[in-house]
Amino acid sequence: MSDEATTDTTTDASQITALIADHPWVADARPAPDGVLLVTPHPSATAVLPAPGPLVREHLAHWAEVYEWVYETGEGRHADDLDLSGWRSSDTGKPLPAAHMRDWVDRTVDLVLSQRPRRLLELGCGTGLLAHRLHARLDGYVGTDVTEVAVARLHAAGLPRTAFVRAAAHEAQAPAVRQAMDRVFGPGVRPDCVLLNSVTQCFPNLVYLTAFLHHAVAAVEDGGTVIVGDIRHSGLLEDHFDRVERARDPEAADADIAARVASAVAGDEELSFAPEAVREILAAQPRTVRMSVHARTMAEDTELTRYRYDLVLHVGPAAGLLDASEVRRLPWQGLAGQELPTVLRAALTPGPAILYSIPNALLVPAPDAVTPYDLRQALAGTDAAVLLDSGDPRMLAVAAPADCATAASHGPVRAPVGRLAHEPLPAFVRRRLPEVLRDQVRRTAPGTVPPKIVVDDASAGETR
Repeated sequence: MSDEATTDTTTDASQITALIADHPWVADARPAPDGVLLVTPHPSATAVLPAPGPLVREHLAHWAEVYEWVYETGEGRHADDLDLSGWRSSDTGKPLPAAHMRDWVDRTVDLVLSQRPRRLLELGCGTGLLAHRLHARLDGYVGTDVTEVAVARLHAAGLPRTAFVRAAAHEAQAPAVRQAMDRVFGPGVRPDCVLLNSVTQCFPNLVYLTAFLHHAVAAVEDGGTVIVGDIRHSGLLEDHFDRVERARDPEAADADIAARVASAVAGDEELSFAPEAVREILAAQPRTVRMSVHARTMAEDTELTRYRYDLVLHVGPAAGLLDASEVRRLPWQGLAGQELPTVLRAALTPGPAILYSIPNALLVPAPDAVTPYDLRQALAGTDAAVLLDSGDPRMLAVAAPADCATAASHGPVRAPVGRLAHEPLPAFVRRRLPEVLRDQVRRTAPGTVPPKIVVDDASAGETR
């Protein structure tokens, strides 16, 4: 009797294993100790190219559903042109201050307009925070978003010389997007600026980022720009979560905080990456692309100022851009008792020049540290750009004139600080694939209790 029961249980377990192994999203399923079933995702399920696989599509659909709900509820909708729904602080969970978000919008608009665009394609336009402020300054604007409610509201706003299309970030070359550009820009006319702002955190991994960048660079005309804004810096991820955890529990021991930070980083559901990751991606790009890395210069000290940055990619011939060999480079020597504007004028004259290794006071407790906002205020009225230092995201740099900003990344080679990227797809696969497989067991073998299913960590879709 006991032997028969053992045989039946073994048979049942084998059948369940075979059932799961036959799922199209699974490459392999095998028993592991403690009754765990270890599964390996099929490569096609986590593929990005030539088209997103089912798990990647589910990851993207998850974010689309989140924002569809957020925009529908409109809890942060102050006005038609200032819908801040979804913008909350990580440490408190409360909405970020409206004045700070206006500053955030204004700084982004300044960055875009500094590139002097005429025809702009914004991928992931959201509630139109930028569209409402940019369209009147352009000959034409086309925006895309994955949420139906955002596209419908912007279309209903009737903004002149605009069109809005429901499409994902990787669909810059989709027929519907091209048709919208033909209507607004003219038949076959390309944008001279492609903008993606505060969207990359929803990307699943670097492969998807690569696909987006190649499509965006291919879409823009020669001499144009691709602006990728409000990027979470992976080199500052631990510092970000350390601040979050200490704000939540100021009395916790350092060891407890370190453990919580490690757990938070491992489970983080948003993409973050360093500029070096983009530099590697662009190395395989057939068109000439030069990159500048810009600091966020809002006045208030929040995660949006501390841990995010902007990239401007100059595509094609480098007309108007200065070569690195033409630019004088000098390290920050501190304030030496002088006012910041005086120090900056002395260092940057004569130009073109780049002043680097300036400690960011939001991240570095140094006596002569300054904030990105301090630099912006001190440089007001001058032709200059506030940048991230090419070797350390805790440091800042200044380029004068602003057109020499692309030369800032051509300084001495230093090992990057922190991780190159944090990709959320592996954690999503580890969570979602077992859910799908347990549902499969329940549907095909009613009454059967599914085993504990664990995704093989080495195969969850991580590319870095």
